[in-house]
Amino acid sequence: MTLLDVRENWEIEIAPVPSPTLHIPMSQVADRLAEIDPAVETVVICRSGARSMEVARFLEHAGFSTVSNMTGGILAWAKDVDPTIKPY
Repeated sequence: MTLLDVRENWEIEIAPVPSPTLHIPMSQVADRLAEIDPAVETVVICRSGARSMEVARFLEHAGFSTVSNMTGGILAWAKDVDPTIKPY
């Protein structure tokens, strides 16, 4: 599985998620599509889930078969998985 983090660099500095994570800011996904393996399940994450939902839809239209959006983004991750992550 690939965890694709589409947040900006400054957001990752505030609230990083554990590795391994592929970081490609949302604005760069189309140009860097070759870095994402379409044969591997991809879970897309952002701050709250809105940007990652758009990227997940884009990837599906690009032919990726197993893509999902992490509902609630890093805010939900911090609440439900790792409370040491600072919400912002």
